[in-house]
Amino acid sequence: METTRKHKVPEMEGFQARWYARNRGTEAQLAQYRRQAAEVTAGWPEGAEVLEVAPGPGFFAVELAKRGYRVTGLDISHTMVEIARENGAGLDIDFRQGDITRAPFADESFDFLVCQAAFKNFRQPVTALNEMHGVLRPGGFAVIHDLNHEATGADIDREVAGMNVGVVAGFTVRQTLGWLRRRAFTAAQFETLAADSAFGGCSVTTDGLGLEVRLTR
Repeated sequence: METTRKHKVPEMEGFQARWYARNRGTEAQLAQYRRQAAEVTAGWPEGAEVLEVAPGPGFFAVELAKRGYRVTGLDISHTMVEIARENGAGLDIDFRQGDITRAPFADESFDFLVCQAAFKNFRQPVTALNEMHGVLRPGGFAVIHDLNHEATGADIDREVAGMNVGVVAGFTVRQTLGWLRRRAFTAAQFETLAADSAFGGCSVTTDGLGLEVRLTR
């Protein structure tokens, strides 16, 4: 039986959500989303159906849609869904409010799944993985990007420097990343979670501040 994590980051709503969206919407950040979209989708077939879990402001989902994929975004925050719909206007993206631990989709609905910078906030990580497994079609896979618990202060400094958000905002972002890093999983912990889930295992790579987890159904 899964152990529920005792603490949870409150859902971003209202002013906090819009502040986060502004800091994630700088030109440097948008360029990073474009690079990540190109890397993550390498080899994906045209027109594949993709679920992004916790898309936040929707910037990454927008880049996926621009590359010709049919994208659905599921976020627990009502405000984030509103912001994402504004950012994705005119594109083939269905942003909806909901909780991945009770995914509102039929089994085998998607070819691929992505989750960026949110997994550490899930109170029931194994349940979330099981739901991700369920909504994927056989042969589909999930890619999770998140903070690495073992990242250093220097890794955080490099990340903030590349955001080009200014001195004051940079200080706030640096403090926030340091706090969130303490909640994040290590590569070994992710491997344990995946082994306990319907996926049965995963591959994990680390790169400074972040880590990438790939899971195949």
